[in-house]
Amino acid sequence: MDLHVATYNIHKGFSHFNTRMVIHELRDRLRGVGADVVFLQEVLGGHDVHARRHVDWPDEPQYEFLAQAVWGDFAYGRNAVYGHGHHGNAILSRYPIASAENQDISAHPFEQRGLLHCEITVPGASETIHAVCVHLALNERGRKRQLAAMIERLNEMVPRNAPLVVAGDFNDWRDRAGQRLASELGLKEAFRDRRGRSARSFPAALPILRLDRIYVRGFSIFHAEVHHGHPWSKISDHALLSARLNIG
Repeated sequence: MDLHVATYNIHKGFSHFNTRMVIHELRDRLRGVGADVVFLQEVLGGHDVHARRHVDWPDEPQYEFLAQAVWGDFAYGRNAVYGHGHHGNAILSRYPIASAENQDISAHPFEQRGLLHCEITVPGASETIHAVCVHLALNERGRKRQLAAMIERLNEMVPRNAPLVVAGDFNDWRDRAGQRLASELGLKEAFRDRRGRSARSFPAALPILRLDRIYVRGFSIFHAEVHHGHPWSKISDHALLSARLNIG
């Protein structure tokens, strides 16, 4: 059974440097990728100021607006909360999400981060697929603590033989997370497995840093792609990553 996944930091629906609102264009481009499961970071669940300022601001939360008519189920993990709104991670799925839980993994009060863990029921799969969307800290000390929390959770809650996808913005420009995830969870990174190194994903116009990742267990990887350059660079500061997986 094949599964097409993608991960994307959508920059709260605004272009690089916040010069324009691009959530409508973003939805069109995201639909064009055709992924079954989409892992999103920096998703606005609500923002009163933007809603008043932009005439075509969606009435729904961004994750509902993006999922509309394509991804039949979705889950949202609210991480950062402020007076005029909140944002976090989201998972959009063509298949039913059997369960969803958001775990606070913030390393300090000034940078709220979460781990969104879903179980997805996919036709043809003998068991549910575990899907985890993350957005890790900007500093390495914080990332180490967050990786430890993620490893502890997945060791406790995900059977070793269960199919697992962990994707998101790892902010891991020194490419150190993969070693821990491989040794302690048995995960392999989609682009490293296909090309020998993690993908360059930031900035989207001409990617240099390897910040975004798709890690898997219980899957073989038969295609991985970085979606960057025009028009992606007009939508977010991160490139979108996608991978086609096969269970087994």
